[in-house]
Amino acid sequence: MSIIEQPLGSVIQGSLSQGLEVRLHADVSVEDMRVGKFLVIQGVRSRFFCLLTDVSLGTANPRILVNPPSLEDDFLREVLAGGGTYGTINLSPMLMFTPDERPNTFPTGLAIPQTQNGKSPLASFTPNSNSDVLLLPVKTIPSHFSPVYEANENDFRIVFGWEDDPQRKNFAVGKPLDMDVPVCLNLDRVVERSNGIFGKSGTGKSFLTRLLISGIIRKKAAVNLMFDMHSEYGWEAMQEGKQISTVKGLRQLFPGQVEIYTLDPQSTRRRGVRDAQELYLSYDQIEIEDLRLVSHELGLSDASIDNANILAADFGKSWIVNLLNMTNEEIREFCETKQGHTGSIMALQRKLMRLDSLKYIKNTCPHNYIDQVLQSLNAGKHVVIEFGSQSNLLSYMLATNMITRRIHQSYVTKSEQFLRSKNPQDRPLQLVITIEEAHRFLDSSIVHQTIFGTIAREMRKYFVTLLVVDQRPSGIDNEVMSQIGTRITCLLNDDKDIDAIFTGVSGGQSLRSVLAKLDSKQQALILGHAVPMPVVVQTRPYDAQFYQEIGSTDWQELPDHEVFAAADAAKADLGF
Repeated sequence: MSIIEQPLGSVIQGSLSQGLEVRLHADVSVEDMRVGKFLVIQGVRSRFFCLLTDVSLGTANPRILVNPPSLEDDFLREVLAGGGTYGTINLSPMLMFTPDERPNTFPTGLAIPQTQNGKSPLASFTPNSNSDVLLLPVKTIPSHFSPVYEANENDFRIVFGWEDDPQRKNFAVGKPLDMDVPVCLNLDRVVERSNGIFGKSGTGKSFLTRLLISGIIRKKAAVNLMFDMHSEYGWEAMQEGKQISTVKGLRQLFPGQVEIYTLDPQSTRRRGVRDAQELYLSYDQIEIEDLRLVSHELGLSDASIDNANILAADFGKSWIVNLLNMTNEEIREFCETKQGHTGSIMALQRKLMRLDSLKYIKNTCPHNYIDQVLQSLNAGKHVVIEFGSQSNLLSYMLATNMITRRIHQSYVTKSEQFLRSKNPQDRPLQLVITIEEAHRFLDSSIVHQTIFGTIAREMRKYFVTLLVVDQRPSGIDNEVMSQIGTRITCLLNDDKDIDAIFTGVSGGQSLRSVLAKLDSKQQALILGHAVPMPVVVQTRPYDAQFYQEIGSTDWQELPDHEVFAAADAAKADLGF
């Protein structure tokens, strides 16, 4: 393994739990050392891949600080540099590379052959090669005065792989802050567990979400169901910045694979989306669990929920329609015979009348639109559900919960069938459900009563996982946060939110400073199940080059009418 000729410094002290302190050489500027940078330490038998977590200044003698050189005295400053004064950095060892010298054995576990000239090493890999590298968790540290070098491209490819690896569904999500080499996510591991994209408002969470979902579609790692609160994932979205411009949505990038459903057809047509399918829900599909989730938005008390149960027990699925049509006298008569509370039921009736303002709620629906969405998912299509003008929290939370609960029930049934038959044809397609404002669904007070808390805790039991997008991770229940497999985090300022990101993460304290010093745009800290170690990346641009690399290139630059024609042709080919 090649080593950079000029070391940056050497290890002077430290521990496995607290990290290593490195003294920089005199010719190395401390200003070149940035938090989040990757360095390697060359030990006697192993090479340690490390993350820079802190930068500090030191002096050999305290008296230097009492009488520092003047600003004009360049000569004295140069004399002191490296001897009397020096820079130190703190490194957190993340992984260690150990040569696999076992003859005639194929490496196992995280063994990865070296890259050659930046190309896939599989072309020249042989099982008997002695140049293979074992990628192992750090269980020890290098000795005193071990040299420290900048990580090179070969190091990154050993750790994060390469995007065209035929054996893994890798997707380049960005690159290190100071190198032009891709950092890849293993999408098979991404979809195995629920994941989160976090960051304060304006840091690019939506663009990161669109980026990740594009990779999942391109690599066929799962099917996606996206609840698009602000209608920015399906057809197009506004580009942030001084100039008014738009970026392509998933439907434009993958016209034959993505379908758009809308809860507000008029709004969708006004934005120029002409092939979206309408979606309506009915009162008889609303269950008590749905109302409990939106009780704060509707102002429902616990007594109202209890009386809703009494009504549901008597009227069945049509209880809301019956309640809304009842007079005050009929409510009193009902309470006398069914032991309900008159005041609570009257209050429930008044507050449920707010649902009449939701355009997608009907008294009855002759067509089951949720089954139609499920059929699209079963056919391998990715579904984006737009809310248009119906994007207030009450509307978003109610529809999202109603649809998700029924789709999850279907997946439970299909999963049990697959476990019984063991027939690969019965295996459900892995499903990723994307929700925004996730803390509203996963708050500690209601998480144990919602379908989203159930899905987060189940992990991949029924082939359904979540992708939660949120700016307030501290509002998400701690138990749920501990189950979030991969966390992609943009800049956060609130200490509670930063603490929440590192819930259940070993060594999270050393990463706090890294997260706090991210730029406000296009930078993210990635840690968890889909990456072998925490990594800070400059996120991949979502631009014309990305469209060409990720999308269906046959119709990248076609006019709109030809795009729709291509999509219709793709549908016909698939039998739709």
